[in-house]
Amino acid sequence: MSTKSVFVTIVGRPNVGKSSLLNVFVGEKVAIVSPKPQTTRMRITGVLTKNEIQLVFIDTPGMHKPRTKLGEHMVKQINSSVADVDVAILMTEASGEIRSSEINLMESFKAKKIPAVLAVNKIDTLKQKEQMMDKILKFSELFKFDEIVPISVLKRDGVDILLSIIERYAKPAPHFFDGDDYTDQTERAIISEMVREKVLMNMNDEIPHGTVVEIEEMKERENGEIADIRAVIYCEKQSHKAMIIGKNGERLKKIGSQARVEIERLLGLKVNLQCWVKVRQDWRNSAGNLRQFGFQ
Repeated sequence: MSTKSVFVTIVGRPNVGKSSLLNVFVGEKVAIVSPKPQTTRMRITGVLTKNEIQLVFIDTPGMHKPRTKLGEHMVKQINSSVADVDVAILMTEASGEIRSSEINLMESFKAKKIPAVLAVNKIDTLKQKEQMMDKILKFSELFKFDEIVPISVLKRDGVDILLSIIERYAKPAPHFFDGDDYTDQTERAIISEMVREKVLMNMNDEIPHGTVVEIEEMKERENGEIADIRAVIYCEKQSHKAMIIGKNGERLKKIGSQARVEIERLLGLKVNLQCWVKVRQDWRNSAGNLRQFGFQ
């Protein structure tokens, strides 16, 4: 059987649903999701193999103005993801104005001569369809998209249509991943992000941007039924540490309990998850810390 492959980058501003779309495409949770902007910090690869066609999706951080070395790294991830792909999906919301970051992305498509599909997400939240039509018209004036697809990732509306369009860009090529692979991330990386997701979901706006999770230890017991995992949540201030732990440790227990459920589903094992909190001041501006935490 002759095989085909297509490399697809998913870009857009923060919080438009890029990671949710990736998870729906792949059928597995490979990228964490939260209402907080800049949840995704690095390029995440998701893989879907459908018979002879293999689709390789690259999820990226939301385009934003960087304020830290970590932010600069995130923007570099976006820019590099637009190179050497077969097609780009620019995700935007069905309502609201076009942002300068979206204009910059369209300019990069032009410069690199990359075909692009506009995915207009969150159509389920529209009160008036005229809002969406007006926005689509404005986008069309700025860039010649190959296709424009209104979707709702939350309701799974239009996602199959978008996927079938992306499949058309597949070219004769070998498959770069095994047929049952759905990401290139290690289990440790996925687990650390699952813990961070629960931090994001349980904290107020300020603190989550200054947190990162490192899996210090992960081993399976001899009986093969239980995995022991030690996760360290790093934050930037002593006051943040106290807030993450919460009164009598209740918030940290909740974070650990919620994460454990997802980790057990991932590993297919019972999990003994121990979560600790440590302070690493201004780690987002330290090249050494960024390397330690995998941002390189």
